[in-house]
Amino acid sequence: MLNLEKKLVQRGPALLRVPAKLTPFAIQKKMMLDGLAMVFKEALEDGDFEFLEDRWLKVEVRDLGLQWFISYQDQQLVVAEQCDQHDVSFSGECNDLVLIAARKEDPDTLFFQRRLRIEGDTELGLEVKNLMDSIDLDSLPSPIKFVLQQSADFIHQGMQTNVIEKEVIHAH
Repeated sequence: MLNLEKKLVQRGPALLRVPAKLTPFAIQKKMMLDGLAMVFKEALEDGDFEFLEDRWLKVEVRDLGLQWFISYQDQQLVVAEQCDQHDVSFSGECNDLVLIAARKEDPDTLFFQRRLRIEGDTELGLEVKNLMDSIDLDSLPSPIKFVLQQSADFIHQGMQTNVIEKEVIHAH
């Protein structure tokens, strides 16, 4: 079972890449805006995104070949397919981003392991990271929280299998 789990964790993003790339941007945008509105409901109501006003955050899921540009304009989040110049970018592999979202991995740790890249305006990047850290997972709808936690547990377990196998190999 562990071998199957490991293979699914390793190859899962490759299986998602084609459907993700074939999804029209209009659908991606709607999903992103709805998801961000749900996750950051309280922060949006409190005006916590003002620091992103007329600035652009690039979010990239490297192994899926997806990227979005996010800004805050006229008191609402905006998602674009392209922008002339972004101020900061966050990029990572799909599995790592799921682990961060579910709080199974610390973004700082992944940054120092070079699994999470943050480039550009470091002060703006820190504000984005702090806002992400302030999310209360318990405020998410139960089905979404359940899927996120189950996915992260599965990924975490599959990745742990890789670490254990590497340790065994290096022990010999």
